[in-house]
Amino acid sequence: MLPFASALDLAAAIRKKDVSPVEAARYYLKRADERNSALNALIHRRDEAFLAEAAAAEARVMQGNTGELPPFFGVPIPIKDLSETKGEPSTQGSRASKDRIGRYDSSAVASLRQAGFLFMGRTNSPEFGTLPVTENDLYGATRNPWNTAKTPGGSSGGAGAVVAAGIAPVAHASDGGGSIRIPASCCGLVGLKASRGRIPKGPYLSEIMHGFSTDGCVSTGIDDTAAVLDALAQFDPTGWYGVPKPAVSFLDQSRAKPPKRLRIAFSAKGPMDYPTAQSCIDAVTRTATLLSDLGHDVFEGVPDWAGASEQLSNDFITVWSSSTAYQEFNDFSGTEPVNRGLRALAEKLSAVDYIKAVSRLQLFSRRVVKSFGAQFDLLLTPTMAMEPPDIGWLFQLKTEDPVALLNRSAEMVPFTGWTNVTGQPSISLPTYVAPSGLPVGVQLTAPPLREDLLLQVGRQLEEACAWAAQLPR
Repeated sequence: MLPFASALDLAAAIRKKDVSPVEAARYYLKRADERNSALNALIHRRDEAFLAEAAAAEARVMQGNTGELPPFFGVPIPIKDLSETKGEPSTQGSRASKDRIGRYDSSAVASLRQAGFLFMGRTNSPEFGTLPVTENDLYGATRNPWNTAKTPGGSSGGAGAVVAAGIAPVAHASDGGGSIRIPASCCGLVGLKASRGRIPKGPYLSEIMHGFSTDGCVSTGIDDTAAVLDALAQFDPTGWYGVPKPAVSFLDQSRAKPPKRLRIAFSAKGPMDYPTAQSCIDAVTRTATLLSDLGHDVFEGVPDWAGASEQLSNDFITVWSSSTAYQEFNDFSGTEPVNRGLRALAEKLSAVDYIKAVSRLQLFSRRVVKSFGAQFDLLLTPTMAMEPPDIGWLFQLKTEDPVALLNRSAEMVPFTGWTNVTGQPSISLPTYVAPSGLPVGVQLTAPPLREDLLLQVGRQLEEACAWAAQLPR
């Protein structure tokens, strides 16, 4: 059953003693041996410690009282290299921190431990998670299991590749401008970005880029996505802001009866004026038809983002440049050109420039969020404006100008970053495979704190599309 088990299915089998944690660990390490050399998705393995922890978990299972075990007890998971993990390499894909060992567990990593996961290693990301492709000078490029000439996206590209290839049942990921949803689209997976404040940052940061960035996972289905959200959505009273846990778990909410007839607007145009590939348009129109067949009121429409394109892009880049301030070092000479350039840009900006940009983004957010509920309940768009591009596509400009590289990135992903600005929950779903044979995700966005709607509608689409059977395993 292991090749086909979701993380929750595997956890249930472990509790029933149908599969031991050691058997599961050995299986996924074997998968890594078979697949990772072609993908370069796992950039650090901790096989000896991982197997020892699996043996300890197995001993606990054999002691009985398995009903008291945490929900993912004994299940392997890799951690994205951007998240600090105590005692493990925490390089953030950068030569400037290639020897860095984590001093503590980030809040998300600690929550995943408490949920019973066993850490199998670290997944690749672009340096500091800056770009939507997983290519860096320290480890090299991660490749897409659907077609190894293509990118798995970024910045959680290593996470997407390991799950799509069956190297792990689920993988930790994070999203500051689409970095969960982009790899989900590229790799034929489910990827949810939760609402601002839903998942705490900590223990030494309370937010990154005004809450643009949040943790999560990439998975094969709605159940795992909902259950990992339950594990991560722990209210932190010491943070600057946060959202209390709901009274009903996200997994139970996702399994509730289908939602009543919803008003779902759809569009193949985003707030930034970039062209959209026909296969991405086809993914949206096909999914819109499915949603209509499921009983929803589906029509073309967009939020109030008219005229936002250039200003939104500039203000987003202003805030994005501040991500370099979260690094512990000030000498960026050893980093890649895009991050050296972003650091230089951040140092040129005044506090007045920065606050004006943030204020404009807040006003943009108010206009957009008002459209939800007033005009429609959910918004359906492509996740990306193109199919997964070739490895190296982003760098064909041969420029070190960070703004040029980020604008090039926006050609690929103009649909994701705006929800990081507004703080709304947004999910990429693998409802379509293009004639090229590559997966093309669609994105559903809900009002703030309405992850339940995304999970419920996602389940309806999952049952209609049976997408997990299409994975290249």
